[in-house]
Amino acid sequence: MIRLTAALAALLAAPAYAAGPGAYDFTSFFNTDYVVLIGFLLFLAVLFYFNVPGMLMGLLDKRAEQIRADLDEARALREEAQSILAGYERKQRDVAEQAERIVSAARADAAAAAEQAKEDLKASIARRVKQAEDQIANAEQKAVRQVRDRAIEVAVAAASDILGQQTTATEANKLIDASIAQVGQRLN
Repeated sequence: MIRLTAALAALLAAPAYAAGPGAYDFTSFFNTDYVVLIGFLLFLAVLFYFNVPGMLMGLLDKRAEQIRADLDEARALREEAQSILAGYERKQRDVAEQAERIVSAARADAAAAAEQAKEDLKASIARRVKQAEDQIANAEQKAVRQVRDRAIEVAVAAASDILGQQTTATEANKLIDASIAQVGQRLN
């Protein structure tokens, strides 16, 4: 295991020994720094030959344009959302004002209805009092009539008893004839 680790370390350290001091000149292909420099320059040449920086710049420009478009769209959406929010807030205020108007109108209607109910109740009570007074007056008149009728019946009965005892048949016929004549005059 130790030998394997030593062999691996020697292989990995070989390029460093090749570039060691004084071994080879810098422009020699045995110098790893020079080889790496040439490889890097060839890599750059291939990149520029196939226009990779232009493609990268084009991709970056496309990406920047896409980001700009996304930002513009986001800004437009934000403004639209703000206008919609403002519209909904305005509608909410309008609805709140309308609700307040409806509530105040309902309160006014309720107060008017209560006042009307009070007036109707007063009128109903007055009507019932008037009906009760009329019924009492009618009952009084009926009672007075009944008392008069009863008094007349008693008086007529008493008079008929008295007259029946004091008058004779000829006088009764004269009284009947006089009464008939008197009724005839009153009817005409």
